[in-house]
Amino acid sequence: MDDNDPLKWLRAKSPQRGRPAELLTSHLLDTLRANGAVEQRIGRIEVVQRVLGHRFWPAAALAGLSHDGGKITEGFQDMVYERTRRWGERHEVLSLGFLPWLIEDPELLVWVATGVATHHRPLTGEGYQDLATLYGPSSLAELTQRLGPIPDPAVPALLDWFRRTGLEHGLPIRDGIEAGHVTTHRLVTQSRDLLNTVLDRWADLVSDEAGLAAVLLQGAVTTADRLSSAHSELVAEQPLGPRFPKRIDEHLTAMGGAIRPHQQAAADRSGDLLLRAPTGSGKTEAALLWAATQVTDLAKTCGGTPRVFYTLPYLSSINTMADRLSDLLESTETVGVSHSRAASYHLARGIEPQDGEAPHDGDGDRAAAAAKAVARAEATRLFRESVRVGTPYQLLRAALAGPTYSGVLLDSVNSVFILDELHAYDPQRLGFVLATARLWKRLGGRVAVLSATLPQRLETVFADTLNVSGATINAGSPSPRKRHRLATRDRHLAEPAALDEIHTRLDREESVLIVANNVAQAIELYQELAPGVLERHGEHSAFLLHSRFRRGHRMEREKQIRRRFGTRSARLPGLLVATQVVEVSLDVDFDVLFTAAAPLEALLQRFGRVNRVATRPPADVIVHQPNWTTRRGSTAEYADGIYEREPVSQGWDILTRASGQTIDEADARIWLDAIYASEWGSTWDEQVRESIDTFTDRFLTFRYPFADRNDLGNGFDELFQGTEAILSTDRDAYEKALHEADGPAGRLLADDYLIPLPAWAGELPRYDKKLRVRVIDGAYDPEYGLTQVTGNFASAYQLGEVL
Repeated sequence: MDDNDPLKWLRAKSPQRGRPAELLTSHLLDTLRANGAVEQRIGRIEVVQRVLGHRFWPAAALAGLSHDGGKITEGFQDMVYERTRRWGERHEVLSLGFLPWLIEDPELLVWVATGVATHHRPLTGEGYQDLATLYGPSSLAELTQRLGPIPDPAVPALLDWFRRTGLEHGLPIRDGIEAGHVTTHRLVTQSRDLLNTVLDRWADLVSDEAGLAAVLLQGAVTTADRLSSAHSELVAEQPLGPRFPKRIDEHLTAMGGAIRPHQQAAADRSGDLLLRAPTGSGKTEAALLWAATQVTDLAKTCGGTPRVFYTLPYLSSINTMADRLSDLLESTETVGVSHSRAASYHLARGIEPQDGEAPHDGDGDRAAAAAKAVARAEATRLFRESVRVGTPYQLLRAALAGPTYSGVLLDSVNSVFILDELHAYDPQRLGFVLATARLWKRLGGRVAVLSATLPQRLETVFADTLNVSGATINAGSPSPRKRHRLATRDRHLAEPAALDEIHTRLDREESVLIVANNVAQAIELYQELAPGVLERHGEHSAFLLHSRFRRGHRMEREKQIRRRFGTRSARLPGLLVATQVVEVSLDVDFDVLFTAAAPLEALLQRFGRVNRVATRPPADVIVHQPNWTTRRGSTAEYADGIYEREPVSQGWDILTRASGQTIDEADARIWLDAIYASEWGSTWDEQVRESIDTFTDRFLTFRYPFADRNDLGNGFDELFQGTEAILSTDRDAYEKALHEADGPAGRLLADDYLIPLPAWAGELPRYDKKLRVRVIDGAYDPEYGLTQVTGNFASAYQLGEVL
């Protein structure tokens, strides 16, 4: 550009975080190129063909090219040049004015205008913030005044640039326009007229197909815009593809094994899958072989690079699986972690010393590692990696659509989904996941459900929801040797006779796992048992693990537990007293388990932490009767105040009859089928199916695609997120950590002080506006975690009530 070119001085963004100011044309060109990368990633979208034919990607590209054209106004340029703090208008409205000069096809024009208009704000429903409220009533004169002065030379110059750039990229740009028609007045007039057209198009109920196509278009534009703004790129490679089976074969051979029949059957299947495979049978490898086949199929039929999503319900199991996949695929760049604490995961990996390295303990190292961790987590939010491990919650947010989440929906198109540990969800959340899985299928995806012990009832719900049959593969036992010898005790874990039995096993120099149903009972048991173990075996031989530790303390504690009791560690005596958190993919192996009775699915996960890979004779798993107590405000009884009575009682009766027997997953499936065939199981079935229908009707229909959905999002968050807070005594340390690094990196370091609280406890903390964090008063001990909450809300908190 020469000095007289008005485009040379037009900025899209101010300088920020070490980045120079960005020219408007540079940002628009980067967005157009990013859109091309998104198209190559997603491929052909069958679900929009009836609505848009082959115009979807040209519409997305034209919208990406022109989306920020309205930033030419003097008001916006004064803001980015920091001559004024705020312009106060919406640039996307003025961007619309360029489109009639560029696009001849009336229908294509409306779709492109829709993508431009909706890339930041909803059209309706957000009160004074949506475009209909902000600009719908405005006359042409009022709109002209509000948008303010527009430099006359910039309009034809930018229009000419749009035409030349669009033609160079093969876009359907109309023939030239007479120069006399290109004026600022005409630009504002066309903006006003086209905005009204867009508002009219989407004001009334539309077909669900049209609404879905519209949200996907919005997702294409917003994704390309964010990739351009972040100067980020998408990983083009999918390691789970045609070459993956050979990699798995080599991996298994190196470990002295081979591909098993159920793994080959999974690899041979094209379409949805339900895999029932016991622990230790190679369930994960079977699922990945299946995924590789689906990736290959989808790439052939739809083009693009299908993404693979491996979902799990708990953060620690996600982190473990991400490590495992990174090692298996020999790549950390293609594997992303998608959950609310992804940056913490990357930080832990970044500061963990590698073999032969000294520990990283300097503030500079921590700050640099935190900055890299934040950047990596942000790249995953921009859909960078082609393999992602996360919670279904992150994918379910696509249901909220809008500028923030429509990109998540688009990224689901033509993708492969592996849903593991579905037993962990209550009926409502399970229904939400299955309803969304049905949408993934509609978007061209393939879905697999994995389980060690899947009841027939859940298998039927899965098949009905996804309209599949013959999708089930059952793996045989990985070992002829049964892993566990079951025993039941008609006394509570904390009773003297139970403690005497536990002491006996500790005296035998065994590794002992105790699982209580709530935090208060876990602490009580640890206080009774740990001193003797620590005296006999020294530091780091006895541990307490529950969910009410500071985040940093819990991560360090889990490392120490894996170091002593991990499946790859030397067998050492010791003690772990835990709550349900031990069920979550903690790769440990104990000699004996003492546990409170719980739902059978939870007990099976606890059993799996003993004699984990069946290399020893059957090991004892001893189940104790729980205390039956009511919850606050309820007359119903729960096991230790946590689990509803009916399924726990049914499981207890079954286990009592089997006491003294050696058992494996085959027994467990028979037991589960019996429980789910009961009246309670019928109620469970009704609740899941009702949840599927409710979530579909409320969230997964798009007949008003551009109405604001924040009201839905607030309730949605409560279902999937708890609350975190810091102790008031940690406030100074939290603030110091915030300043160890800039921006989000500092907050990441400070997050080590956060303590999880359940969602119902959201009213307990007070909010510190300066630090932007919730704060509680309470008692905390590094060994015991949070033991008490004090202050005005103390009466609302009982330690035994939380998991």
